Amino acid sequence: MNRVSLVCDSENWGGAEVYLTSLLRRAGDQGWTASLVCAEPLAGRFTPFVPPGRLAVVPLARHTGAAPAVSAALAAQRPDVVLVNLVDPGSNAAAVAAALEVAPTVGVLHLPGDAGAGEFRARLAGLYGAMAAVLTPAAGAREQLVADLAVPADRVHVVPNGVDLPADPAGPAGRAVPRVGGLGRLTAQKGFDVLIDAVRSLTDAGVPVEVVVGGEGRDGDRLRAAAAGLPITFCGFVDDVRGFLAGLDLFCLSSRQEALPLVLLEAMAEGLPCVATDVGDVAVAVGRDAVVVPPGDAGALAAALAGLLADPAARAELGRRARARATDAFDADLMARRTSAVLARAAGVPATGTGNARGRES
Repeated sequence: MNRVSLVCDSENWGGAEVYLTSLLRRAGDQGWTASLVCAEPLAGRFTPFVPPGRLAVVPLARHTGAAPAVSAALAAQRPDVVLVNLVDPGSNAAAVAAALEVAPTVGVLHLPGDAGAGEFRARLAGLYGAMAAVLTPAAGAREQLVADLAVPADRVHVVPNGVDLPADPAGPAGRAVPRVGGLGRLTAQKGFDVLIDAVRSLTDAGVPVEVVVGGEGRDGDRLRAAAAGLPITFCGFVDDVRGFLAGLDLFCLSSRQEALPLVLLEAMAEGLPCVATDVGDVAVAVGRDAVVVPPGDAGALAAALAGLLADPAARAELGRRARARATDAFDADLMARRTSAVLARAAGVPATGTGNARGRES
């Protein structure tokens, strides 16, 4: 088998880390022996997905100038190719430099962001230009990679995110008082303050609703204070995402910035009707099979939620369409095949995975 090492240089668990677990679980089927080099804060979360002896725990290198421990760990794993998970354009530069010392390197940029300026940007562009390929789940990040970081267009590949497709999708829970759920880090990016304002409008209008928000983050105390007196429960970190989604009648993505968030695709795969903000590639990806509203607009969010909360039949139909779209376009097996093909080209080895890639890659 060909050998791939994955690098996780992050201190927070989120969709980018779930993405890595999807690749790790499918690596063998795609013809790879996979190892992981992981920053200490998250290493324990990956142990169920990495065989003994293939997990190297290293200090967090994010926002540092060099990552000698990452380089040493990768050299010991002797990969044919390295895949580096990029939290944002610049903060994992040391891990990228370490990977480039060892083997052909592929980056995965999950979210566009600040690429810096001047000497920093020039150094970053040099690192990105040295990578064999860069993957991203959304067109916005692709544009930044080409325009800001001068990555040749033929080395940037849009591979949409994928999720596990449950054989028994839960669908809307059918509660007497409909329950809306949101899931993500409690930070400004996720827009839960906008959801709180929308719920305040709904309750002022007498619309029956319960809301549950899963996740932790630096804005947790502020958000809980803002939601005081409203029918909103903050349940903390969610280990069982399927269990969380199974209790909902409607899923809400209120983010200000995303690429193509996994949690939205997970909700669609469960057959839940979804209201989402027009961020990243969301509108293009979901088409007419979710309700899309402008980001940061509490009034538009409240109106979209109110329409579905008042109509159980519409919720059920939208949930059925969401599941069909997820099945057709957002299967994690498809994502793994597309990713494996890019890794094989970067390593100069044959692609030996099961199944044939289908669908869009650009």
